[in-house]
Amino acid sequence: MALEADRYGSRADTLLFLACVSLSLVAMALPPAWRDPLAGLLRRSVLAPFLGLQEQSTQFQTSRARFVELERQRDSAALAATFLPALRAENERLRGLLGLGERLGGGYVPAEVLHQAEPTSPLMLVIRAGRRQGVRPLAPVVSPEGLLGTVNVVEGATSTVVTWAHPDFRASAMAADGSVYGIIASAGGTGPGGMWLLELRGVPYRESVAAGTVIVTAGLGGVIPRGIPIGVVTGTAAVERGWERSYLVRPLAQPAGVGHVIVLVVPPGADAGRGFAPRNPGP
Repeated sequence: MALEADRYGSRADTLLFLACVSLSLVAMALPPAWRDPLAGLLRRSVLAPFLGLQEQSTQFQTSRARFVELERQRDSAALAATFLPALRAENERLRGLLGLGERLGGGYVPAEVLHQAEPTSPLMLVIRAGRRQGVRPLAPVVSPEGLLGTVNVVEGATSTVVTWAHPDFRASAMAADGSVYGIIASAGGTGPGGMWLLELRGVPYRESVAAGTVIVTAGLGGVIPRGIPIGVVTGTAAVERGWERSYLVRPLAQPAGVGHVIVLVVPPGADAGRGFAPRNPGP
């Protein structure tokens, strides 16, 4: 019984198909004066539901494409908003480097900070500037805030920088007004909450350095130029060495937040600090 019903349905589909083909051939054979009105009548009557479904499908695809585009724009805007503060900070740093270069007047190479020299040595950095750019060992590396460190190893296109936090870092330093001289070195994480500080050593016991005093490079020895900001005095160190006093200094340049630097490539002994007007960092 079911087999006969299937055969009947199959025959009905075949007859319907043949009828449609016949009507198509007849419609194609009709003259244009009759064919066009007939086609319009079919579109308004029999084909109207199908045309409506096609239109809805087209609108759905268009709406879907618009939705995907709006979603992409929203995600892009959200991503840009996430990185906007970092981009603004980086732009400010680049402007600061441009201003620093103008104050130096020449004898410097801009460089990008790549990464730590070693995974276990956060106290050293690698920069994208080397022997080809005129970088030499012991060349000072500065940021818009102040002295970041000195070049340790120079290669063809990169260099390794020893930051001020490294135990081997030393530099002659003085108060901004030239009243006190000493040697600046790393004091380690001796600040509040383990904050890394510098230590101004070799200050005569009779001399007193007030908190908030700006410390800059002294330029002694002809390695690091005179007048580059280093940090601000925060207080007296707990340990006193004989007839000398030591003072804790809060560094101005933070290696963790630096993306671009300037390497001073002036010849040894030249006064690269001539005309260098450091900003007033404040206490």
